[in-house]
Amino acid sequence: MITNVASAVLYVADQEEALAFYRDTLGFDVVMDADMGAGARWIEVRPRGAQTSIVLSAAAAFGRSPGEGAYLTFAADDVAGTVAELRSKGLTVSDPISEPWGTYATVDAPDGHQLQFHERPGR
Repeated sequence: MITNVASAVLYVADQEEALAFYRDTLGFDVVMDADMGAGARWIEVRPRGAQTSIVLSAAAAFGRSPGEGAYLTFAADDVAGTVAELRSKGLTVSDPISEPWGTYATVDAPDGHQLQFHERPGR
């Protein structure tokens, strides 16, 4: 039986640049960094304590374009605080937007990916 979402794949132009962004800037843990043979590399990262991970896949190795892949939304305890923290690191981050279903913002990631993070109402 299926128990959870294991990972989402993001196709990137430069795996080292993507790894540095997710690991060093966003503070994600590296789950795996392994050679896949034929010049391919499996890099898997996830937010600390999370169950689901992101695979940073070399677009060229799989006939894809950088920027292809899943649109990701992450949970956040404090969207306004997260916006301030990411901006202090020099990232392009939207202003928080409040909706009936929660408050969210987006941050620009390498290769044209845009990540959303949100907090549910009542937090």
